[in-house]
Amino acid sequence: MKKLGAVLLAAIVLSGCSKGISDLAAENDWYGIGYQDGIKGSHARSYSQLRELGQANHAEYDQGYMRGVAEYCDPDVAYQIGLSGQYYEGVCEGTEHAQKFRMEWQRGWNESR
Repeated sequence: MKKLGAVLLAAIVLSGCSKGISDLAAENDWYGIGYQDGIKGSHARSYSQLRELGQANHAEYDQGYMRGVAEYCDPDVAYQIGLSGQYYEGVCEGTEHAQKFRMEWQRGWNESR
């Protein structure tokens, strides 16, 4: 039941990302941009990539990114991420549950093929 709740939470969070990156940049929501990048399991944007979006607040972006990665790296949703066919870019390496996340993601990834 806990896993189902985590999967539903992840689905809600991902579906709630309705604003585009350009919209968030126009609103100076650098935390939101970082959070969206992190919750998707993407690598952090470089300073030059952020500069292309506007006068970036790197500290806010980094805080949002770390929050998003922390939520993405939940091993209770890793299986579902792999099962959905989403490639894992290794953003959880160095976190407390990195090995469990990777194993659960791999199990889902293998079943999706």
